[in-house]
Amino acid sequence: MSAINVMLVDDHAVVRMGFKLLLESAPDIKVVAEAENGEQAVRSYGEQHPDVVVMDITMPGIGGLEAIERIMAHDPQARILVLSAHEDSVHPKRVLNAGALGYLTKRSAAEELIKAIRTVAGRKMYLEASIAQQMAIQQLSGDKNPVDVLSAREFEVFIALAKGKTTNEIAETLNLSPRTVGTHLYNIKQKLGASTSADLALTAMRCGLIEP
Repeated sequence: MSAINVMLVDDHAVVRMGFKLLLESAPDIKVVAEAENGEQAVRSYGEQHPDVVVMDITMPGIGGLEAIERIMAHDPQARILVLSAHEDSVHPKRVLNAGALGYLTKRSAAEELIKAIRTVAGRKMYLEASIAQQMAIQQLSGDKNPVDVLSAREFEVFIALAKGKTTNEIAETLNLSPRTVGTHLYNIKQKLGASTSADLALTAMRCGLIEP
């Protein structure tokens, strides 16, 4: 049986090292590439063509969501598994809509990560049970999430703003100009009917995206 070639994408080198050691304990998985941000991931994917990309979504620069969209535009057959600290139902919905095949939280057991990689490598979807349950409940109740109207980049700016980051801090983290962040902020407020940053934080809390 040929090995599943994996690319790890996370902005923390120690985290990547830990996951690499964990994954390479499985006889059928081989880590062939690593990237520390979205831009690197897109470039490295084009060079390495891994079987599965294991990607965080909260990273400096273009971030994981936009990286998924760019990789999928380059290769619609790409198999991407998101491994994130976010435990809400909004982030999984967004990454699946962008083209990812799976979503796991970082506190999943090692065996589950290996199982998820094998599942995604077989072109099947894999969702952590608690996340799948949250998404199903939301769908059954017919609740529409207000932040669904935001683009991938607007969503990243929205989360940063809701966490109390300043325009300049967001610009530095996402490699944008403060003016561009200001434009995103204006559009976000228009779309969500918010007047202040406090309104945005409240919306994020109601959606379970940040802690009260």
